[in-house]
Amino acid sequence: MQPPWTPDTWKSKVDAQAIAYDDPAALEGACARLRALPPLVTSWEIEKLKRQLAEAQRGERFLVQGGDCAETLADCTSPVIANKLKILLQMSLVMIHEGKRPVVRVGRFAGQYAKPRSKPVESREGVVRPSYFGDMINRADFTDSGRRPDPENMIVAYSYAAMTLNFIRSLSAGGFADVHHPEYWELAFFRRANVPDSLRHEYERTTGQLGEALRFMEALHERSVEELTRVDFYTSHEGLNLHYESGQTRRVPRKEGWYDLTTHFPWIGERTRALDGAHIEFFRGIENPVGVKVGPSATAEQVLGLIDALNPRNEPGKLALVTRMGAGKVSGALPGLVEAVKRSGRLVLWVCDPMHGNTQVAPSGFKTRDFDDILREVELTFDVHEACGTNLGGVHFEMTGEDVSECIGGAAGITVNDLDRNYSSACDPRLNYRQALEMGFRMAKRLGSHARSSSR
Repeated sequence: MQPPWTPDTWKSKVDAQAIAYDDPAALEGACARLRALPPLVTSWEIEKLKRQLAEAQRGERFLVQGGDCAETLADCTSPVIANKLKILLQMSLVMIHEGKRPVVRVGRFAGQYAKPRSKPVESREGVVRPSYFGDMINRADFTDSGRRPDPENMIVAYSYAAMTLNFIRSLSAGGFADVHHPEYWELAFFRRANVPDSLRHEYERTTGQLGEALRFMEALHERSVEELTRVDFYTSHEGLNLHYESGQTRRVPRKEGWYDLTTHFPWIGERTRALDGAHIEFFRGIENPVGVKVGPSATAEQVLGLIDALNPRNEPGKLALVTRMGAGKVSGALPGLVEAVKRSGRLVLWVCDPMHGNTQVAPSGFKTRDFDDILREVELTFDVHEACGTNLGGVHFEMTGEDVSECIGGAAGITVNDLDRNYSSACDPRLNYRQALEMGFRMAKRLGSHARSSSR
């Protein structure tokens, strides 16, 4: 039996990424306002996503989760938001076509305003100030006022998340995500950008074949086509700031339990997954599906403990284990964890995050990631699950619809000498549009070969 839980019991535990707010009265005032504000998402959306994640556990769907490393308030503009949706749509389209299964689309948006840091402070030329923890906490400019954690930033972040969600829902309701018209999804630079002809032609072939299939089904008066043509988007973010998460956690009419209504699908980071820590304590009590990042140092005992804490009822679709091993460590670290969970009979959704374990620092000082390392981790993770007889149910990328130069390699041809051309991430390097679309095709081929072997 677990001890009693409320949205505030986490405060009795150690928070590995605690925010050093210096005005308790201002913090309590901001939390009280969060408790009074309307929810950002609804419980029925959360329950629908949970059902779809349960299907992904069984291999009937595939999760594509992606977006910015850290959202910024400055990026709350219609072109930036629309481009995030477009790259999610394009990646999922090719996966549906090749993998022959529905895709669950989850964006790292409308709340990804807080980021964990390896050090609580940063030093520049002998001046020490708090690290930048994301726009929900403080600001990137290295000044006393900018780096001071301000609880009012939680209210600002809530407002920007609400504006982002409003635009996303308006686009979706207005037919932006109608799969009859994938031409709507092409980013502004798709035609003029340095996209390889082979990639462009393959995308055009895929969209053409999908359109023909839909028209054929409609000619047969297949009513279910109507359901296929509209796309749902779900939101996710790392639940780092527990003051913000608990401020929007509440009971809802005609349902049991508590819902964190800041997002559909929060996750717990590698740095905050201590079994006796504040984040596990908070997220064990909510009804949302929850993800937890698992790195190569995790033991089978720790992973089983996390599952028991976060999904004690062994509920389908409730818990995702998001592995982030690094391409060089997948084959050694992952099989033992997968086998231990499989033997235990515990239900989890296995997801691959191939970004965080493959970060490197270029000679110029820029953090970057190599496309080939990212792809290799995805492919090796598929190999492990196939060997273990389990399903890899999804992928989790840091990516953008913008033409940035942050990750090297891929058909985009970015080298370490190109990183300063358009490096705009607020924190970690992201796949750009061309790299993300190429990654989508490469994964789609793998999904397609698995689908064909399963049918045989």
